[in-house]
Amino acid sequence: MQKQVTIIGSGIVGAVTAYYLSADPDLNVTIYDEGIGQATKNSAGIISPWLSKRRNQRWYQLAKAGAALYPEIVADTQMGYSVYQQAGTIVTREDPADLEALYQLALQRRADAPQMGTIEKLTAAEVADRIPLLTRAQPGVFVSGGARVDGDKFAHNLLKYAEKRNLVRHKGKVTLNEHGQLMTPHGQQNYDTLILAVGAWLKPLLLPMRMVAKVRPQKGQLIEFQLPETWADDVPVLMPEGERDFIPFTRSKLVVGATHENDQGYDLQVSPLVEEDLFASGQKLDANLTMDQISQVKVGTRAYTPDFSPFFGPIPDNPHILVASGLGSSGLTTGPMIGKLLADYVQTGHHDWNQYQLPVETYLEEAD
Repeated sequence: MQKQVTIIGSGIVGAVTAYYLSADPDLNVTIYDEGIGQATKNSAGIISPWLSKRRNQRWYQLAKAGAALYPEIVADTQMGYSVYQQAGTIVTREDPADLEALYQLALQRRADAPQMGTIEKLTAAEVADRIPLLTRAQPGVFVSGGARVDGDKFAHNLLKYAEKRNLVRHKGKVTLNEHGQLMTPHGQQNYDTLILAVGAWLKPLLLPMRMVAKVRPQKGQLIEFQLPETWADDVPVLMPEGERDFIPFTRSKLVVGATHENDQGYDLQVSPLVEEDLFASGQKLDANLTMDQISQVKVGTRAYTPDFSPFFGPIPDNPHILVASGLGSSGLTTGPMIGKLLADYVQTGHHDWNQYQLPVETYLEEAD
């Protein structure tokens, strides 16, 4: 008899989990998506965790593993270049000593992360040559294994792929009652395993069960430009010092962002002031940008924990309900590995996640 696995949330974690579980003929997999404020659909899409200065080694191991999963998933599902592009990333530093330190860090980390590929220290002129859009460039470190991903397209393609195997999709808001029963637009739905991959919305979803998730929402906005010129497919992503990330996508789409706004709650309104700030940041790098080239402004809500670490796994005293949250601005990097680990747990009942996170209980507590 098939076991019923129900996933709430179709962002990066939900989509990757569904992708892996849909290959199991012993499971009946269903996913629900409210589709509001999803960070995956509104993210910059940079996959390049190796030069981060974060001291959290658990986060780094998770991010490194997530980045390594992308080429495997992309190849298996035959996603096109418009979804995932391993064109490299450039991280800039103005001070020569800082640049050398960054270069040495890259060489050191490549020892246990061969997916980083080629490491090069570039002059400002060489950076400008790699990214022709730039009218102002700084020296930087190039990592050939860095990539950009269209999170919206990636999750959508994974779900379409899973639907061809063993996935049923539903739209609409769901809730839990005090007993952990799942209430949907179609009434109460039974499950053997429930996976809550709803990011910043985990806290209100768990409250009826008298459980508090230690997550807070963070608003993120970015702008997309549609430019008249085109460029080659291998133009790298730029992570500039002192400015917003600068992401040239296929041919003529440029993304600048994203912001990290801690005091806006679940607000999803576009802020004209933030749009102007993002534009000004982009124009400092490419002086030819104009406001009328902005094709859209995207707004999403990330989930953060007090220690900025993601968490995932079964909730205390209930192995049938799994959660995943707190991915922050690196969700597209850590999310694939979290989805794979959750799928492995559903199928085997076993896990060893100490290298990736603190115990889930660190981020969940009983309501007063």
